[in-house]
Amino acid sequence: MEKPDKRTVPVSENLTEEPSPCQVVQVVPHENYTVDVYFADGKIVTYDVGPKLESGVFRALKDSDVFMNRCCIMNDTLAWDVAGNRDATQCIDIDPDTLYALEARDEERAG
Repeated sequence: MEKPDKRTVPVSENLTEEPSPCQVVQVVPHENYTVDVYFADGKIVTYDVGPKLESGVFRALKDSDVFMNRCCIMNDTLAWDVAGNRDATQCIDIDPDTLYALEARDEERAG
């Protein structure tokens, strides 16, 4: 059986019974330090981590392997499992309201 791509997380694994509109259901990291973030209500945004890579906890994400391969959904939002043990208290996560407030991707990019 083929293993699923670690960088994307299927919707069914993360939905609660009644997800809030700003619940993150899928994330797709890109090599340019952006992440496409998919929400339960169908909205898609792109989060750009690049400008934050020189500050605080985000420095760990400068390692492209960490950025690409530890990107996941934890706490119902975009996160990086920097410790590698799926401990939600040891991850870098982004407030889902902050993500949801970003401008939605246009149809051409989202398709």
